Amino acid sequence: MENLLSILPVLATDLSLTDFTFWIGFAAMLASTMFFFSAMNMVADKWKTSMLVSALITGIAALHYYYMRNAAMEGDITTAYRYVDWILTVPLMCVEFYLILRPSGATKSLLWKLIALSTVMLVTGYFGEAGIGPLDAQLWGLVSGIAYFAIVAEIFFGGASKLAASAGGNVAYAHKLLCRFVLIGWAIYPIGYMAGTDGWYSGIFSGLAGQMDVTNYISCFKRYQKPHRC
Repeated sequence: MENLLSILPVLATDLSLTDFTFWIGFAAMLASTMFFFSAMNMVADKWKTSMLVSALITGIAALHYYYMRNAAMEGDITTAYRYVDWILTVPLMCVEFYLILRPSGATKSLLWKLIALSTVMLVTGYFGEAGIGPLDAQLWGLVSGIAYFAIVAEIFFGGASKLAASAGGNVAYAHKLLCRFVLIGWAIYPIGYMAGTDGWYSGIFSGLAGQMDVTNYISCFKRYQKPHRC
């Protein structure tokens, strides 16, 4: 016990808050991947594919974020790497909605609708951050944000929500958890995008931040994946 306590000051000195939270997140994603794979044989056949997709989501995320950490430590800009990760994991999360609701009557039209909206959200977001195409970053961000809120509307109030309500029980509970993850977890993307984009977006966030240069800080965090001043 004394040996364990003796290394705590070293950890506090050597690890930044970003490093600390990264390793916790990385370990959690890796452990989740192992759990989902091992638990596939413990669930009914109709849920096996859902467990597989869950393992793919956490496994892909763990791999990409470990690689992005190394790239960021070398000073590389990680924007493209982040979007490569999201273009795989975000549509897979949409697949999860379909797989959970399929026994309750969900059709492939719901699946492709969610995938299409998520693809628009990510592609236009990348165009805005990378400066691709004829539109300003704010307009690309607006299109991306509209697609995000369309997904939120569908899963909370649209056909997906009605199917979950009719199924009830564990299906409705699982759907509710996924909805909360999308609303809270995915919300950081449009918020971070707006705060890191020059224009009236950044003006709003700078006003809320008071004396802190939040726009510059978040913009550089998005680029380097760690606290950094440009």
